[in-house]
Amino acid sequence: MKKHIPLSARQLLATAVLLLAFSSMTFFLFSFRQDEKRFSNITSRLFVEEMTGNTLNMHYSLAFPAHYGICDYEPVLPVYSAAGRKAGTAAAEHTLSALRAIHTENLSEQDAWLYGLLTANLENSLELGKYPYYSEPLSPTSGMQVQLPVLLAEYSFRSRRDVEDYLALLDQTDEYFASLLVFEQEKAAAGLCMPAAMLRQVREQCDTIVTKEELEAGTHFLQTSFQRRLEELSSTDPITPKETQAYLSRNDRLLKTVMLPAYIALGDGLILLEDDEIQLTGLAAKPQGKEYYQALLVSETGSGRTVEQIQELLAKQFADVYDSLRMLVTEHPEIASLSAQEQSLSFPCTDAASMLADLKKRMRSDFPEIPGDPASVTVKSVSDNLDDYCAPAFYLTAPLDDTDSNVIYINNKKTISGLELYTTLAHEGYPGHLYQTVYANRAALACGERPVRELLWYGGYLEGWALYVEFLSFDYASDLLREQGMEQEALYAQAEKYNRSLQLCLYSMLDILIHYENASYSHIAKILEGFGITDETSARAVYTYIALEPCNYLKYYLGYLELLSLKDTAAGLWGSDYTDYQFHCFLLEAGPSDFTSLNQRLKQWTLD
Repeated sequence: MKKHIPLSARQLLATAVLLLAFSSMTFFLFSFRQDEKRFSNITSRLFVEEMTGNTLNMHYSLAFPAHYGICDYEPVLPVYSAAGRKAGTAAAEHTLSALRAIHTENLSEQDAWLYGLLTANLENSLELGKYPYYSEPLSPTSGMQVQLPVLLAEYSFRSRRDVEDYLALLDQTDEYFASLLVFEQEKAAAGLCMPAAMLRQVREQCDTIVTKEELEAGTHFLQTSFQRRLEELSSTDPITPKETQAYLSRNDRLLKTVMLPAYIALGDGLILLEDDEIQLTGLAAKPQGKEYYQALLVSETGSGRTVEQIQELLAKQFADVYDSLRMLVTEHPEIASLSAQEQSLSFPCTDAASMLADLKKRMRSDFPEIPGDPASVTVKSVSDNLDDYCAPAFYLTAPLDDTDSNVIYINNKKTISGLELYTTLAHEGYPGHLYQTVYANRAALACGERPVRELLWYGGYLEGWALYVEFLSFDYASDLLREQGMEQEALYAQAEKYNRSLQLCLYSMLDILIHYENASYSHIAKILEGFGITDETSARAVYTYIALEPCNYLKYYLGYLELLSLKDTAAGLWGSDYTDYQFHCFLLEAGPSDFTSLNQRLKQWTLD
């Protein structure tokens, strides 16, 4: 038997210290792993819940949901209800509470960055939730009655499951539109209904977007696009002629018996809400409208500036751009004689394909290459059914896990050729939305970023980027024109850049006047008259659009100005090491974010 030897006091103290150190290290590792695990569980659950709760969003976010553990789901087009809104608010509060219990110092740098974006996003969503009836899902300029058919028409078929999901969603359009009508009825009860003239515009859209005549003739774009997508699917997943016919029959039946009646019922329901005494005003004229506008401004633009600071920034920018334009025209008065039509006819690139190729060539020295294989892009025309209601152009965002094929829509009724088409394609394609989206998605996959980032939307970053590169494309166009010996046209392109900047800056300032300072139409018309817009129809159109779409122009132009401010900060931090290429790398690697976070990240990124 071994004899027990007592430990000395020094030995006991050393042993205690060792045990305490081991215990502390164990607790630290446990705490670190617990926080990391909690964050992983919260974000994974949130992502899956959001994806499975809206199949349309999931399809445009993920090409292959099974790769993200989403296999067993029911196709659903979410419908509005007051109870559902309250449940959503409660869920957001619960998620935010769970996130706040996490110690961010225990997260990786990438997760800590995502944590900050996610919590800020949830906080802003809850702030907006205090004003449930101030949003307008049926706006005549951007409502779901216009957007839904486009999203359905471009709903890609990668498998038979996609076809079945699509048809299931089509079968729910009646419930979906019925719920939007309920929302409009609740808005009306709260004293926040659209003016009768706006409701009549929505009804007119309901009458023309889907018509019995086109459906009977088989010429509606939701019929022809469905057949085209089936044919494309057959090349990878063979479908028999009998199966194809069965799918076509189901699609036709649902369009005629579900979607068409859904539009008719929505239009009929809106008739009962028409009140000619309701005037079109900005948000500031409504109870709590000013408070809602401030919350919306943060959400839409990602800017942390006060309204007063934004006004000062816009005023200074307007003065600077105006001086640049005045100087250009003073030095080159000959450009005033060149009309937009003449410039369009003489532009060297005559089609979308050649313009995109030229843009990709000229951007190489300013922007990094997209990771991986080149991404293809198809330029399509907006259907005749929708050209009156759609934007001049738009890019349909590619899914996170499938960025090889991309689509840009051009509204031929609103977009001309030449310089305007060239700069529009820069905005939507290269180096605009398409380029930024593909770059961000591929970079996110490469670094293993959590897919919950897909849920976070930053309009100021996205549209600010697109406008930033659109202005850069005017310079590219000037270079192209000079290479062809067209100096006058090159100068005209520069003047057009200044003109567009002034217009967007002016409309952004009007946005604040209308929605924050309660400026009336007569006040706005007087301001526009000072800038040469004397036609009442034009002035009324400007006022109406801004009144219906609060923060929309600011989303673009303030986002652009925030990027310029960030660029100045980077130049100051980096000194002689600064290049545009390096700055663009920073923006692309950071990805869509709010500008307060981007400023913080820029300082950290510089130190690294």
